[in-house]
Amino acid sequence: MSQGRGRIWGGSGKHTHLLILAYLFLLALPCTGFLPDFWSRVLTLSWTSRTHQHITEQSILNVTLETLRGPEKHHGEEQTRLGRGFWRAVGEVVKSNAAMDFLNSTKSDPVYHFDAERMDGAIGMLRQFWAQTLLSVQAEEYQTARHSLGQLFHSLQDFYSHSNWVEMGQRFIYLHLLQPDEPAVPVATEDTPTCMECFSVTCRGNLLPRLLNPQHNSRLLTTGYFGTFPPKPHGKCSHGGILDSSRHTGAKGGINKDSTSPFFSPHHYLHMEAAMLATEATLSVLRDLRDTVGHNTFLRLFSVRQIPALVFVMDTTGSMFEEITAARLRAHSIIQSRASSPGQPGTFILVPFHDPGVGPVHKTNDPNQFMQHMENLMALGGGDEPEMCLSAIQLALTHSPPLSDIFVFTDASPKDAHLFDAVKALALEKQSKVTFLLTEDPSYTTDSRGMKGRRRRRKRSQKPLSPDRFSLYSSLSSLSGGLTIFTTNSDIHKVSTIVEDNIAADKVTLFHVESDQDLRSSHSFRVDSSVKNVTLHVTGTLTECILTSPSDQSQSLLLEQGPLAALEHFKGLYRISLLPPIQPGQWSLQAKGDGHLTFSVIGDSSVDFLYYFAAVSNETHPGLARLDGSPVAGVPAFLVLAVTGLAPDEEVSFSHVTLLGADGEHLQQVSSVPRLVPGHSTLVQFHVLNHGPARLFNLTADDDYGYLQKRGPHRLFVAEHGSFHGQVDLHTPDTAQTGATVSLTLTVRALNSPDSNYAVAYLTVIPPDPDTSPPSCSAAQVQSTCPSICNESRWSVSLAVSDRGRSGLAALQLQKGEGILTLFHSPPPTEDSQVEPGHDQREEHRDKVASGGSLHHHHHHISRLEKGDPPLNVTEWVVGSSQPLWARYTSSCCSAQAELLVWDTAGNMKRCHLTSGQQRQLTDRTTDTSSAGQITPSAGVFFLLGLLWSN
Repeated sequence: MSQGRGRIWGGSGKHTHLLILAYLFLLALPCTGFLPDFWSRVLTLSWTSRTHQHITEQSILNVTLETLRGPEKHHGEEQTRLGRGFWRAVGEVVKSNAAMDFLNSTKSDPVYHFDAERMDGAIGMLRQFWAQTLLSVQAEEYQTARHSLGQLFHSLQDFYSHSNWVEMGQRFIYLHLLQPDEPAVPVATEDTPTCMECFSVTCRGNLLPRLLNPQHNSRLLTTGYFGTFPPKPHGKCSHGGILDSSRHTGAKGGINKDSTSPFFSPHHYLHMEAAMLATEATLSVLRDLRDTVGHNTFLRLFSVRQIPALVFVMDTTGSMFEEITAARLRAHSIIQSRASSPGQPGTFILVPFHDPGVGPVHKTNDPNQFMQHMENLMALGGGDEPEMCLSAIQLALTHSPPLSDIFVFTDASPKDAHLFDAVKALALEKQSKVTFLLTEDPSYTTDSRGMKGRRRRRKRSQKPLSPDRFSLYSSLSSLSGGLTIFTTNSDIHKVSTIVEDNIAADKVTLFHVESDQDLRSSHSFRVDSSVKNVTLHVTGTLTECILTSPSDQSQSLLLEQGPLAALEHFKGLYRISLLPPIQPGQWSLQAKGDGHLTFSVIGDSSVDFLYYFAAVSNETHPGLARLDGSPVAGVPAFLVLAVTGLAPDEEVSFSHVTLLGADGEHLQQVSSVPRLVPGHSTLVQFHVLNHGPARLFNLTADDDYGYLQKRGPHRLFVAEHGSFHGQVDLHTPDTAQTGATVSLTLTVRALNSPDSNYAVAYLTVIPPDPDTSPPSCSAAQVQSTCPSICNESRWSVSLAVSDRGRSGLAALQLQKGEGILTLFHSPPPTEDSQVEPGHDQREEHRDKVASGGSLHHHHHHISRLEKGDPPLNVTEWVVGSSQPLWARYTSSCCSAQAELLVWDTAGNMKRCHLTSGQQRQLTDRTTDTSSAGQITPSAGVFFLLGLLWSN
């Protein structure tokens, strides 16, 4: 990563550095929301355009830094400490956002893009996205939440680009989109003309005057029509641009502000104004989300400074005593070393298994609770040799964050080999590594296993055990970038140091390669100045190993000590640590082994990279559409690298990128994922595209909750370069827990061929009839005596807070303001009889805070709140959804504004703004966390699976 001539496109902002590499020859054809991503600016030659990607990334970054250290000025140094997990999480939001322009099920649907005056449907969809985001966050299903948040951002941002909101002269965001009790601007009816003819690429003044009427009550909202669906009525506005066929029908022209290019955006001259409002709206959603779920949960949602998860998959049959003990000691060591580490608490996951039992999944952020689960593990029982290992790994993958290292302790082969494709797909999709620590030699037979003593008796069998029975483990570790280590009971504790090596903070992989050659092989890896604590892991049996430094100094590691590295050898694993000071530059390793060898080099560095494959989209919107699955040989693709951990003013250059195993297949998920509703069925639709000759395929479906009606394999025939459309059915039981995320995996495998591909979708269980109404605030009494000398007077406002839905009030928090909010059972006393906010009141407030926010009766009031207090739980006091909560806010006139946050038990939030000395003393700022309509459980998700014939 230190030398080279690669061109870096800066479209993603200064916080990451991007490199785009053509995987195969590609023609960048011209094409036309805001533009989806940084590459869109290249395709449209509009270098200054603000894209969905730019708006989303910058907004998340700003609110995250604001959450960490307040709204004051940010420094680039803080960006470098956010961590690789943060940028991966942001990338998931960006991916989901941009996918709305690329997926077949969403790219041409006006409801997702505020097109064709489908305003009610678009607003309802927007509120559904918010409801699902909040539901997933509360269930700690953060990956699912990031997906729905990206969808929300796309639609929200499109409103400002596709409507005439900016042309009206509006300089504030349209609150009604997510806040149903805010005033709504009427939408032009279908028979109301909205645009005049425009015959040039720049369409100035083509909106009819009625839509721009300066009188607020006379204004009408409209959005442009795109293409032929739905057909544009005569006299309506088009989206416009060279890819919009509707621009040729009256009224000709268009109004979109997607870019600064007149060829794609007739109102390009208003692009920056639209982008500013879209950014402000995105920031507002993020702040509402943060204040609703809490700062710590918000930071966990984006994996801010998140230390790596510790994920153990443990065989608990009777022969595993030594392995369980080793894992337990290793976990304790890791927890002790992390005790004083900065950053968010780590995630700890334990999945036990045997035969036939699997699970339960123990997932916690509390290290003490995790150690208690480890202490409770018992090596008991047993039976035949195979066990349910892949089922346990599948559970670990579905519950662990992306980029995790998963460590599997077992001595048995898998009994559930049919799950291999599903587990492989999950590992690749999450870019997680799976490492196996096997206390069993793969060449052992029944007799030799029996000779290991009483510990192995439960595995005795009359049949010889296949030497290839662990091959699926080796394949899974190989494709995921992990290791498979065959060791012994006596060495398992020392070998388990690999766990500690790999999950330390800021751990990066410098090199990973496998070799089956019995002859000498040569490998090289580069260390730059940012890398510390370099460790090499070699699995297998070495007969020769020579390490050479950048200064051409050599050391035979098997024969001598120092000066370059120290070697530790355990059964099945060589651990090589470079000795400080580590020379920057290219290191080389010459090795010879007895059989299969795997080399992995890791180090500590804040600099790392993320990657994905993408293909150019040339249809309704321009940009690079990310590919789910593997790229297809023979199909043009890009490799996109995002370098993280650099300050904004640091530069990066590339020498080259080598793609290993580049003859994979291409799969593209093309849907917005449907929701699962308890007691209902959901159809999941998919397409299989065959890029090779006509042939038969097996399609297998799997989910981790058992909701699928038929899992397969389903046999299907696809013609040469043809496609197959199908669907699978999931039934969600009445007892399903809302907020849970179901991982659905589809795998296609060609018969009599190694060709295969996969798709993974995450489906959220939502309530069948969610509460969509936020609480309300209404002013009952306003008293204000604020003269010019503010510190001699005060102002107050009395208000009634109630829940308009059926959930009931949950909590209140004084977010802003220097005064005191007093809560009452009934309408508060008049100002004359109110207790002055003096010594007794302050003492009682401190008593309330010290008691954890409980409610007290004193002087007719039940509690008081000040800014900085945690949210006050009122569920025990407010019985029933219609009972109001009375409050009085009193403050010095030197602090003229306050903001009260109110939640109901469904998670809907209301922002109540209290203001002194204005005509309207109380204004609402509502965040409606649910949809405006019923969920359609039969909505479909589309998969596009591409299969390629390999020569």
